[in-house]
Amino acid sequence: MKAGIICFTEHGVLLAEQLVNGLAAHGILCEAWLKKKEYRSALPVEVAFLEGTLSEWTAEQFLSKDLLIFIGSTGIAVRSIAPYVQSKKTDPAVIVVDEQGRHAISLLSGHIGGANELTLLVAELTGAEPVITTATDLHGKFAVDAFAARRNLYMDSMPAAKEIAAALVDNLKVGMWSAFPVTGVIPPELDTEGEEPLGFSIDVQKTSPFEKTLHLVPKAVVLGIGCKRGTERAVIQELVEEVLEVNGIFRESICKIASIDLKKDETGILELAESYQVPFLTYPAEELKKAVCEDGFAESAFVESVTGVGNICERSALLAAGGQKLLIPKTARNGVTVAAAVMDLTICMED
Repeated sequence: MKAGIICFTEHGVLLAEQLVNGLAAHGILCEAWLKKKEYRSALPVEVAFLEGTLSEWTAEQFLSKDLLIFIGSTGIAVRSIAPYVQSKKTDPAVIVVDEQGRHAISLLSGHIGGANELTLLVAELTGAEPVITTATDLHGKFAVDAFAARRNLYMDSMPAAKEIAAALVDNLKVGMWSAFPVTGVIPPELDTEGEEPLGFSIDVQKTSPFEKTLHLVPKAVVLGIGCKRGTERAVIQELVEEVLEVNGIFRESICKIASIDLKKDETGILELAESYQVPFLTYPAEELKKAVCEDGFAESAFVESVTGVGNICERSALLAAGGQKLLIPKTARNGVTVAAAVMDLTICMED
């Protein structure tokens, strides 16, 4: 995680220095700047003087940092970030610490961006009193967006997440369903019996166990891909996305792409992996032969004569997923083959 701090006073510099060192001890890489010229003569090494405007600083930090800390008034912070606020899903966490270090305020992205938890850490480091205003936290209720963010689960609907939060604050129960094993204590406000009209599912597939379902999607699906040499990315992607759609699989669930090592430099697959922002893994034919499938493989004598193994997509998907059961068996078209497997995953309810 990367953080940026801006301060405006001599005492603010001391707090900034304290936070840079304290956050570093928690694995947060932090940079700090001072805006006021009159205090620039004796800055500690942890704090640089800001040459540009505050607006320019904020714009840059919004793009490059996960956390912004304003040591000053909430008014300065609000006016600074206002032009750049876009979405709960993408905005960085923003915290305001007053110049005397008395209060640390979670201002933006309290749950998904982690500002609420980070505010508690900042308060601990500075001796400030944490100020958190999100309703679920104030009522001590389960927060589905924070739960998803901490587990890197994709949420398919912010309105549904807000509706769940509102129901919980109103002391109503919401449903919970998971395709994966669940460990830990399930909060009492969550109903796992499937009797509520509103709830959330944890699955890579577009299951809807409730009348109104928020989908929390883990990155757990491995795509196995084979193709003719020189096949363009668009051709590969067209089949991949068709296969996912037909089988009701969220594209956001993809965590890896795998193939045979003969394809390690295959431009079309490499470009697809880059566009999905997932790693591309390859295996030699002898390693692919060790893969095991509960239902057997769709082998091809021609593919084996060329590559040394009769099936690439299914075997590579299973090897990369570490399992023996396919989520999607081989589909072939236009010289491209696609299969998918899902990784073993356990959902822990406790942080």
